[in-house]
Amino acid sequence: MDERAVLVPKLPRSNPTSSYWQDPPHPLANHRDDVFPASASIVIIGSGITGACVAYNILEKHPGTSVIMLEARTACSGATGRNGGHTKAASYRAFLDNVQNHGEEEAATIARFERSNIKGVHAFARQHGIECDSWEGETVDVIYDHGQWVRAEKAVAEMRRILGEKDPAAQYKFYDGKETMEKYLAEGAVGSVSYEAGSISAYSFVMGILELALGMGLNLQTETPALEIDQSGSGNEGLTVTTSRGLIRADRVIMATNGYTAYLYPPLRGIIVPLRGTVAAQRPGSQLPQTGLKTTYSFIYANGYEYMISRPAGSSFAGDLIIGGCSTQAPNEGLYEWGTTDDTTIDPKIGQLVRDSAAKYFGSRWGEDHPEGRTKRQWSGIMGYSSQGFPLVGKVPDTENLWIAASFQGSGMVLCFHTAQALVKMMDDEVDEDFQQWFPQTFRMSEHSLKHRFRGRLHEKTPMDFELRSQP
Repeated sequence: MDERAVLVPKLPRSNPTSSYWQDPPHPLANHRDDVFPASASIVIIGSGITGACVAYNILEKHPGTSVIMLEARTACSGATGRNGGHTKAASYRAFLDNVQNHGEEEAATIARFERSNIKGVHAFARQHGIECDSWEGETVDVIYDHGQWVRAEKAVAEMRRILGEKDPAAQYKFYDGKETMEKYLAEGAVGSVSYEAGSISAYSFVMGILELALGMGLNLQTETPALEIDQSGSGNEGLTVTTSRGLIRADRVIMATNGYTAYLYPPLRGIIVPLRGTVAAQRPGSQLPQTGLKTTYSFIYANGYEYMISRPAGSSFAGDLIIGGCSTQAPNEGLYEWGTTDDTTIDPKIGQLVRDSAAKYFGSRWGEDHPEGRTKRQWSGIMGYSSQGFPLVGKVPDTENLWIAASFQGSGMVLCFHTAQALVKMMDDEVDEDFQQWFPQTFRMSEHSLKHRFRGRLHEKTPMDFELRSQP
């Protein structure tokens, strides 16, 4: 892992795999403002959910601010436009680690923040009439490993003790293996855990936010990669961003570049590490409901999980299954997927595992493949993971004008919406007591953030103590 973690990220590549969500492309996909200014108050690099929400929040709070957004490819062509469609926190999965490493209060703040973020995403879509197949309902984690099951029971018990039995972020239901097969059609499980979540076309959601921001004065420049950030100016002199089309002088620069961030800011090599993920869109088997399952899913085993949504009834292509994951089932637990920013291709072994996953988990409940074939499309995308297992948000240490909101651990739809609001508050020096209680301290960028050795995905495997306790 040490060697993979310090590989130098490359710019987003041309001609990435074709994402299900981006077909057809949004009318703004290739948007490029006629004016390419030489200067701006704020330059935002990246047009995914983080960049779009930061731009919207800045322009809502400070109308008339000159904000330029740079995107290396088409708008929202990175991880946000290539994800699995989930708005799902699974906060209990990291809760015990968060309590142990950061204390009960911070663990509770993170869990509540994640739930609030999900609710905020769907509320914003409703409020602004963004057509993005926003759906809120139930999700289920189907668990196949005894150690993971024991850990889930303990985590939820701790959440209820610390947050309170009636806290919305601590609401979970448990089902045994037989109940899981009857209720959720998944075979061979130890049991399952259900709770509230949702699904959404993140691409459509973000394109809707960008459309709003453009109406508020955002200058969006697609197909304009940022190549370098020059910090040689001091104090109030700002920064210079070198792009493929010229230089831009900015008072402040925000990196909303997730897994690509270390390309622009090399000190983050080994701190934010890219990971390639693989996703497939499939037609449901003949024995599954053809217009959509009633819940979204995760399938959890000893060293990893897969995640899946069913496009809800009434949505575009209702019933389609979007499933991703499987990297830890690959040779060497998919170590070779770390450190790469190449989303123009799919690893063949992982690709096959993903294509086989849904039918495997539903077993006899799957039935026959669709006459037109099981898989409609398969694609990859680049996520960003940090050495601490949390986002990095705030002013970059030892800089005056460089800010960051990146490294969302494959959970951008659970973290980015409110994180963008938090970043703008931090830039406005509005870090008061209410902010401290709402935004997790562990997410805030600091010198401490740069001192941790990268260890891969955290909170995923069954810890040894639970493995031992689960033995018959």
